[in-house]
Amino acid sequence: MAAEPRGPPSLSEEQLKVLEESFVKFGRHPSDVDLMLIAAECRLSEEETEKWFKQRNIQWRRDEGLPCQEGSVFD
Repeated sequence: MAAEPRGPPSLSEEQLKVLEESFVKFGRHPSDVDLMLIAAECRLSEEETEKWFKQRNIQWRRDEGLPCQEGSVFD
């Protein structure tokens, strides 16, 4: 099983659930408005939420066998 993406060390199970559901619902690159709403729902800063999404994208790319860097033709 793949390792969970790293984020703020104090994330609760509920926060992780919301973040993972948002990753599926909004995709790998949520809009600024969606990011703000996700952050508010999780009681995180937008910066923390954005960092979580970046880390989760890296994990997704690894799982898909793609280069970890964004900006490739596959992104």
